[in-house]
Amino acid sequence: MDRQRTFSWQDPGAVAERARTMSGLEFLRSIAGRQVAQAAPVAECLGFQLVEVEEGRVVFELLPAEHHYNPIGSVHGGVLATLCDSAAGAAVHSTLPRGVGYTTLEIKVSFVRGVGAATGVVRCEGRVLAAGSRVATAEARLTDGAGKLFAHCTSTCLILK
Repeated sequence: MDRQRTFSWQDPGAVAERARTMSGLEFLRSIAGRQVAQAAPVAECLGFQLVEVEEGRVVFELLPAEHHYNPIGSVHGGVLATLCDSAAGAAVHSTLPRGVGYTTLEIKVSFVRGVGAATGVVRCEGRVLAAGSRVATAEARLTDGAGKLFAHCTSTCLILK
């Protein structure tokens, strides 16, 4: 029997325009506090949420489900890489002043063990490692509720003024 899933999202252009009127920390806190609907359509599509924000640190959560699976029955690495990229990038974004953005230049993800629906909620914590005027580096760690590590990454972001 086929399974179905639907989702909806806001106009990403309108959300991005709002983001430019706030500091990165203010914008991310507005997302975590649900004053702004989910900022990224990809987050709606994959089902992850921003749950903690402070300057230089963020946490996203995801409840793995079978619609995240690859053909061999575990969560696709691209889903986990997206979560890691989002956490590392948002950590960088949380340090930026109003009107300044970023983009990921590179990311390296290491998968430690597989994730499945039975894993339960996973948390991806992003932290800034170093921030300059043009480039920032960050890391992210993907863990389960008991703190067991499933993946980790490092990321380099370009600061866009």
